[in-house]
Amino acid sequence: MAVAGAIIVAALGGWMNDRFGRKLSILIADVLFFIGAIIMAAAPIPGIIILGRIFVGLGVGMASMTAPLYISEASPARIRGALVSMNGLLITGGQFLSYLINLAFTRTNGTWRWMLGVAGLPALVQFLLMLSLPESPRWLYRRDRKEEAEEILRKIYPAEELDNEIEALRQSVEEEIAIEGAIGEDGFFGKIKKALSNKVVRRGLAAGILCQVAQQFVGINSVMYYSPTIVQLAGFASNSTALALSLITSGLNAVGSIVSMFFVDRSGRRRLMLISLVGIIVCLGLLTGIFYAASTHSPLVSADETKFFGNATCPDFTVTSKWKCVDCLKAAAECGYCASTPNKLQPGACLVTTDFSKATCHANNREWYTQGCPSNFGWLALVALGLYIISYSPGMGTVPWIVNSEIYPLRFRGACGGMAAVSNWVSNLVVSQSFLSMTEALGTAATFLFFGCVSLVALVLIYFIVPETKGLQFEEVESMLEEKGYKAWKTKRPSLSPA
Repeated sequence: MAVAGAIIVAALGGWMNDRFGRKLSILIADVLFFIGAIIMAAAPIPGIIILGRIFVGLGVGMASMTAPLYISEASPARIRGALVSMNGLLITGGQFLSYLINLAFTRTNGTWRWMLGVAGLPALVQFLLMLSLPESPRWLYRRDRKEEAEEILRKIYPAEELDNEIEALRQSVEEEIAIEGAIGEDGFFGKIKKALSNKVVRRGLAAGILCQVAQQFVGINSVMYYSPTIVQLAGFASNSTALALSLITSGLNAVGSIVSMFFVDRSGRRRLMLISLVGIIVCLGLLTGIFYAASTHSPLVSADETKFFGNATCPDFTVTSKWKCVDCLKAAAECGYCASTPNKLQPGACLVTTDFSKATCHANNREWYTQGCPSNFGWLALVALGLYIISYSPGMGTVPWIVNSEIYPLRFRGACGGMAAVSNWVSNLVVSQSFLSMTEALGTAATFLFFGCVSLVALVLIYFIVPETKGLQFEEVESMLEEKGYKAWKTKRPSLSPA
């Protein structure tokens, strides 16, 4: 429900950004998130928790598209990428911190209420701090509040760069106003129609939406949402072990965001994404091979071992069945695998999944598996998973938001940013909701192979469609997209026409 709420507000967020400004949109996002957290913490019934999740989703959707936009418009071009990457660091660092906080609250009364309610504190802190920050200077200039905009720009740019920045902004806004005067404006939907008829916007949207869709379809949020499950699929049966190891994956995601801050303004957006995708493809290939090997080498099911547990035997298993552990876990009757002891790779028992079966298995000092099977490949899978996250986070994790914050003309930036954010959240919903179904239908190895193939397609498309925007003023990005014979893979720094 949170993702559904994010999709809804991302669709409306473009209009709100253009109509009311970046600052007010962020403040509204903070209020929505805070209200959602309080509703969830105080919920008397599950239905109220769902309502709170919707409010949280509305806040997340608004903030996800507005925060990078605000940061980019209030940042000098030479460090814009690093500052937007810092936004990604704070998100991934917050995810890591939330794991630690939730772990601490597992030992308190009213555990889940504290876990959900404490999420409102960051929104409250940001709301209070945001009150002291200025509006986006570019949005102000576009609204004919030029003196306010210039005053803010004086605080951002050194004196030797200030005049050039103001002049470039003036030219851009005057050109936009002239175009709007020639074609007219018909409200928000009219603006979208005109945006799609504009060559510059179409090229920007193709790059922006491609980056956002690719960010999700390389499979990252499936990995983050279901990392405890994936750890179990790798052969680690303990829930506590799986949760602890998933904490490491969250930490690696945060570390990758730090790497992005240092390299995105040096290496460039485009290069960082391409390198990231190469690493992702290699790691997904490794995961495919590892999970395939684990499946084909999973331990056998022993009829004698199974009979030892009496009536707990899986209904689909017979003494003539030549099953492996993977066959047991795929049984229609929802069965689990009780590993042998002391060597868990020796033939074990296939039992119906009940609390009694699990307790009986543990009582005999055996491990109980319901997601994955005992394997010698478990730690290798975790290493590949960690490398996957390290490859993803500095490039595909942060750069798509940077690209979308700087590739659209000012007059269409809110609307286009909204469309790109919707594509991101819809892709997020599709991938996260289909991941477990795919692992059940195709197997874990085939699922990772699918994401690897999608990543390869994304690599080719990004190479040919997404231009480099490193170090360019917004006006220079627009000029680049407008050039005759434009080729994304051959872009060079354009020169602005004189006033």
